[in-house]
Formats: sequence, C-alpha cells, structure tokens
Amino acid sequence: MKQFFKFMFASMLGTILTFIVIFFIFLGIISSLVALTEKQTVAVADKTLLHMKLTKPISDRTPVEPFGIFDMVSREFVKPLGLNDILKNIDRASRDDRIPGIYLELSNLNTGIATIDEIRNALLEFKTSGKFIICYSEGLSQGAYYLATVADEIYMNPEGFVDFRGLMAEVMFLKGTLDKLEIEPQIIRHGKYKSAVEPFMRKDLSESNREQLGAVIGSLWDDYLDKVSEARGKSPSALNEYADDLALFEAGIALDYGFVDALLYFDEFYDKLKSKMELDEDAKIRKISIGSYTRASRFGKKKTFERDRIAVIYAIGPIMTGKGSDEVIGSDRIAGAIRKARKDDNVKAIVMRVNSPGGDALASDIILREALLAKEEKPFIVSMGNVAASGGYWISCGADKIIADPYTITGSIGVLAMIPNMQKLFNNKLGITFDNVKTNDNAGFLSLSSPMTPYQQTILEKAIDDIYQKFLAKVAAGRNMTTGQVHEIAQGRIWSGTDALEIGLIDEIGGLERAMELAAEMAEIEDYRIKELPLQKDPFEQIFEDLMGNSRIDSYMKQELGEYYTYYQYLQSINNGNVIQARLPFVLRIF
Repeated sequence: MKQFFKFMFASMLGTILTFIVIFFIFLGIISSLVALTEKQTVAVADKTLLHMKLTKPISDRTPVEPFGIFDMVSREFVKPLGLNDILKNIDRASRDDRIPGIYLELSNLNTGIATIDEIRNALLEFKTSGKFIICYSEGLSQGAYYLATVADEIYMNPEGFVDFRGLMAEVMFLKGTLDKLEIEPQIIRHGKYKSAVEPFMRKDLSESNREQLGAVIGSLWDDYLDKVSEARGKSPSALNEYADDLALFEAGIALDYGFVDALLYFDEFYDKLKSKMELDEDAKIRKISIGSYTRASRFGKKKTFERDRIAVIYAIGPIMTGKGSDEVIGSDRIAGAIRKARKDDNVKAIVMRVNSPGGDALASDIILREALLAKEEKPFIVSMGNVAASGGYWISCGADKIIADPYTITGSIGVLAMIPNMQKLFNNKLGITFDNVKTNDNAGFLSLSSPMTPYQQTILEKAIDDIYQKFLAKVAAGRNMTTGQVHEIAQGRIWSGTDALEIGLIDEIGGLERAMELAAEMAEIEDYRIKELPLQKDPFEQIFEDLMGNSRIDSYMKQELGEYYTYYQYLQSINNGNVIQARLPFVLRIF
C-alpha cells in the first residue's frame, strides 16, 4: 500500500509539472504571436489604394483583441477597427503620397448613422487633397448608400439594388406577455416623454412618444435627404417619391435615376480602376486595408515628440456603478480616467467621447462630479456619438462645450423606476408562496414577491421627483439656463443633434475630430499628442480574460447577434442596475 501511494503521488506530481511546462510553452507562443501582431510594420508601395471594406460593427475606439474576433461565416479571425483609428488613417492617407485614392467596398454598415456621418465627413475632407474616392458594391443599404455618396463614382453589380425606403422607429411592447404571466410592473417616472417603461405598461405608443419619435426620425431623414440631394443632384421631393415607391430595388432603375454611375461586374470595374490609376492591363492593383494601414511604414518627415497632450476619454455603453469595461461605463473607471487626466500636468485639455443611452443615476452623478472638477482646471469638451441621452446627457452637461453630430440622439432628461410585482406569477402560475417575519414595517420594501404599499409608493415617487429636480438643476447650471427653461425641453424627450443645437442642449455640430480641434484652441496649443483613456488592457491581460470566458462570450454574442446585441446589452444593464435610472426610452437603431 505504501508503494502504491508513492507511485500515485509521483504520477500526480509528474502530471502537474507537465501542465506547468505546457502552460509556459503556450505562454511563450502567445507572447511571440502578440509581438508579431502588434509590432509588424506593413510596407506600402507607390500607387497603393486604401481599401475600406466596413462590414463589421464600428465602436468609437478600437478594442483590444490580440487575435481578433472569430467570424463564424468566413471561419477566420477578424480584428475590428474603431472610429478613432478609421479617422486617423483617412487623415494620414490624405497626406501620404503613396496613396492616390480610396476604394470603398460597401454593402451593409452595421453601425450607427452618426458614426457613418463622421466617416463621411472625414472622406469629404480627404477629397480636398485632390485624391479620388471610388465605390463598388453588390448592393447598398441606406446607411451604406449614404456613405457611398461621398465617392466620385459609384459602381454596382448589374444584379444589385439600393435599399432606399425611409426611416422607421419600431418599439416592441411586452404588456401582453406580462399580463399572461400575471406580472404587475410598478412604474414611477418623471417626464411625460420618459417612455422607457411604456413597453411594460402599454400595447402601443402613447401620443407623446409618437410625437417625439416622429420629430426625431423626421429630423434625421431631412438631413439625410439634404446630403444625398447635394451629392447626387436630386431634389428631396424626388428622393421621397423614390422611397415611397421602393423604386431602387432594381439595379437598372437605380442607374436610370442617377443613384449609381454604372452597372459593372467586378472584373469590368477592376479594368476601369486600372484605367483610372493609369496602370497597364497586366498590372496588379495594389491595395492596403484600412486596418493594416494602421501599421503602415512611415512617410515624410519623422514626427517630433510633443509634451503637451489632449486626453480623449471614451465613455461607451450603459452606465453602472463599479468598474465597467470598454463597452460598459463604470463610474469608478470613467471617473478615475477623468481624475487621472486632470492631475496630469502634460494634459492641457480633455475631450470626453460619450456614446451612451444612460443608466444608473447615482453612477452618472459620480462621473459628472469628476467632470466638473476637471473643468475648473482645464478645458473640458464633450463629443457625442450615436447616442448621448438621459444618463449620457447627465455626464455631459457640465462640459465647457458640447459637440454632437446631426444624427446624434440626445436629451431624454428624465428619471424612472420600475419594480415588478411577481406575486401572482409565483402564486397562480408556479404555485410558490412566501411568508416572512420583519423587524420593521417596511423591511420588505422593493420586494418582488409582494406589491408596494401606498406609503412605499409615495416614498419612491418622492425620491424620483427629487432626482429629476437635481437633474434639471445640473443641466441648468451647465447650460446657463433656468430650471424652468430646462424643464420645458426635458420631461424625458429625445432630440436629434440638429434640434438639440436649436434648443441649447449642445453648442456645435461636429464630430470627434472637431472636438479635439476645439480643445486645442481653448488650451491655446498647436502641437500636441493624443492620450486615450481609460487605459486598455495589455494583450496578455486580455488573453487571460478571454481564457476565463467572460470577454470571449461577450465577443461571440456580439458577433452572433449582430444588430440585436444592443437589446441583449440593454436587458443586461437593466438587470444589473440600481432601482432609479436615467435611461433612454428605448433601444433606437437607424437604418
């Protein structure tokens, strides 16, 4: 028996040592691959086209994904690119003599229209360099077509189509489901437009909700038509007729109406591209993807080292207390990033990029406090992305200047709370009953197994009203208004960036690049570097997090659900948030 245990423990020790050795070998391989991925420079020859094929979701900031996200369709790892790097690369290409133009390969863009608009504006600026932009597609969604109109020429496959039909905002209602389950949503809200709770209490849109949705999508569509009209020489009224008739689903009609310049198969387009670049028939067209161009070899004079910096802080996702992540605004993480930028003497100005539907009211106020402290010491600018509403506006309202895109959804200044009473579900549907003992009358406040008493509801209503009044006061102080003036445009109502400018909720129409320019002007600096915060995980930390599962599961969910990932993230944030929320009324996607 003694000999048996001796051999058993020796075998176990050998197995453990083997795993340790394998682990370190694996770690070495991973470190080598990461080093190659991160540091390898890509050579760029003369007459190389910058190839923009934007098929994956575009976040505001390039995520840390050492090997990218596995694409189930192509069966390969795809490294996503953020708006920050896309804008940098377009600007860099405009000054790169090796790049004669940009080749846009578009079909469907899985991102918000404000993001598309920022890319379109960057491409318009690129054209001022005298270089060309050419587009080829097998078919164009409305968002893709909007971006395509920046091109000098648009070519499409003869069997392709242009999806051009106008905008629709659709809300899913769950009241019927809750009725069947006998769940009573106990709802308290402040602001008649604060309709985040409507899906749980109604089966259709309220008049106020219908009014605000109609105004927002009307404003976005008008801006869309104006820019397409200018680019393609068609009147807005004619464009509306085409949309009403769904006329452009036939490629021939899209050509006849001047939406595209020619219908070509890819080989024919390739020949035309060679001709445009003055290449021989047998020559190969050189291309570099916009992602690879991030690692392209340098051109021109070497950039000098600049001590002055502008900090760009990315506040992306629903707002919660705690640490958060690159896709969730955690109050600790974002407040800490603002504090770090404020205390850094080399940082002369701060730009906070906000792309958030809101969330936890307490977490929002923690972030605003740090923003106000930073504003006292250096210029503080907010750049709004696709959405900066409710809590997203709360954290923005104290800035020196607020910049937003025409397509930004903002406002939604209101507060809500919803506590489901699931007593009948438990009792009648599941046969579950509850009993309890209490030390105090209201020890069971906010229980899911019983309804609130009238007194408890009064307490919660008072808390909601108190937070709403504080929200109004903070916006009034930040925007130089009275609380009465803010209340008139608040009450939970959402606004487009264009309308928000008219009513004083923002200061200027523009994107992230404009916000950084303004920050430099206010700080009175000309030469500076960008410091992006919060600091992202290094590749090793990201790999270990991926191995633990959470990050990788989220990546796969995002990949598989596509545009519906937003709803999954929304439900997650509601489940994890506190009772009182400053949140956008709904998940709103355009196109």
